[in-house]
Amino acid sequence: MDLVLSPQKTDWPPDPSSRPNAYRGVTLRRILAYLIDGWIIFLILLGVHLLLAMLTVVTLGLFWPLHILVVPLAVALPYHSLQTSSSAAATLGMRLFGLKVHSVLGGRPSLGQALVHTVCFYLTLGLSGGLLLLFALFNRERRTLHDLVAGLVVLRQVVP
Repeated sequence: MDLVLSPQKTDWPPDPSSRPNAYRGVTLRRILAYLIDGWIIFLILLGVHLLLAMLTVVTLGLFWPLHILVVPLAVALPYHSLQTSSSAAATLGMRLFGLKVHSVLGGRPSLGQALVHTVCFYLTLGLSGGLLLLFALFNRERRTLHDLVAGLVVLRQVVP
């Protein structure tokens, strides 16, 4: 079910004071959604690492650098970016918790916006130990720093 709100140039993204249900519980839902996404990424990484471990043994260590350099980027970046820019405009965890990502211009995010969003998310998470994510608690739209940089807003998919 799509968000009851329709992107209009005059009222998009929706104002939290006039449409609070679009933002209610978004921060907690995003945290829970990322925990689900984190487990999914972990399971994918586990499978890829097991496969690469076998290839590393067979190739006498030639595949070892892939474990550290390539695999995390080759799994996490596409996982978030491709799902965020898809027609669902949400990762599996976000869908489970009824969230959807929107461009501030209206509509779903482009692949470029999704890539910027994902890269900035991992940079802010890694460089600040997650503290920069607290930024969402201090603005009306509950947007994180990586949302602002990418020009995105996360809203509840179904507004009660």
